Amino acid sequence: MKQLYKQYKRDEENPHSPSSSYSPKHTKQQPITRSLSRSITYILKEQRLLFVLVGILIASSFFILQPKLVPIDSHYPTTSTTTFEQRVLSNGPGKTGRVMVGIRGKRLRIVVTGGAGFVGSHLVDKLLGRGDSVIVIDNFFTGRKENVMHHFGNPRFELIRHDVVDPILLEVDQIYHLACPASPVHYKYNPIKTIKTNVMGTLNMLGLAKRVGARFLLTSTSEVYGDPLEHPQKETYWGNVNPIGERSCYDEGKRTAETLAMDYHRGDGVEVRIARIFNTYGPRMCIDDGRVVSNFVAQALRRLPLTVYGDGKQTRSFQYVSDLVDGLVALMENEHIGPFNLGNPGEFTMLELAEVVKETIDSSATIEFKPNTADDPHMRKPDITKAKHLLNWEPKVSLREGLPRMVTDFQKRIEEEGRKR
Repeated sequence: MKQLYKQYKRDEENPHSPSSSYSPKHTKQQPITRSLSRSITYILKEQRLLFVLVGILIASSFFILQPKLVPIDSHYPTTSTTTFEQRVLSNGPGKTGRVMVGIRGKRLRIVVTGGAGFVGSHLVDKLLGRGDSVIVIDNFFTGRKENVMHHFGNPRFELIRHDVVDPILLEVDQIYHLACPASPVHYKYNPIKTIKTNVMGTLNMLGLAKRVGARFLLTSTSEVYGDPLEHPQKETYWGNVNPIGERSCYDEGKRTAETLAMDYHRGDGVEVRIARIFNTYGPRMCIDDGRVVSNFVAQALRRLPLTVYGDGKQTRSFQYVSDLVDGLVALMENEHIGPFNLGNPGEFTMLELAEVVKETIDSSATIEFKPNTADDPHMRKPDITKAKHLLNWEPKVSLREGLPRMVTDFQKRIEEEGRKR
């Protein structure tokens, strides 16, 4: 015990002496060169260095080839086209965003409702021809798959069988809303369905435009002028329409669609464009749709009398379909909302049109007169001064130039129908 006590006293007096009961063991420091050697060995094993170099090369190539980020204008300039990606990445209206230049040049994604119809299919041809991606929505009430079959297999073309009365969710940059039967035979067949298409269909497409920030173009009609008391008709004319007549489902339906478009623009900031289309003709029209040009051409080719309703002195203006398509695209890409009259101001009576058809197809064709239909306008001629000035657009194809092209198409289809029988 005495020895332990003495040892304890010595440790207390000299705590750092070698005889102390515990002293921490000092860790030997690893040389830096040894750590570096191990790291190099690890990289060289199993071709890790090669993978590292390839990764650096790919990253360097991306930053060298990809242009620098540039700011987008705080409000999407309507004179140039903005894609869906630009609007999403730019933080919304009123704020400056940043987006890669590569995205700015990307193809547009465009929806064309009624895109398998007469006008819609020609519009699809133009949009695909310039490199855009197109989604066609059509319920095939008046549209035909044959009108767009030549695009099957194109990776930028998509066809969806859908009725616009029901909502649909898509991500697009532009919406051309053409869906609605446009000939009296078709829109009178189911008038309630016609007005539902004009109202509910337009609501659904405007709702889609609002959700994704797409620009929306409504194809309205010269029928909003009714039986006009002003001649020629300017866009400022409010019309003379029978709200309870046989044609009201179409006339008033389109007037309501215009109202909806403007309310979405004023209330929700949706970019809208409104085109008022006058009589249009050309290939792919429905052969028996009841419109005067298609009626006369089909009757002349079938060696039947040309049916003229009333005294034949009522007037119409006829534009070729390619002129209309050019006008629609010019309006969509322009900064002006509209409405714009899109039509050919060349005015013909029904008897004059019948004579042109006879000259083109069969000079021996006869004319048969029948009672006129209800609410048939007596005069129809567009004033296109506004479109000329603001859109730099006017029709180029005359009736005598365009009619033979339509006749060639009708003749081929009528012969095919005869062979099938």
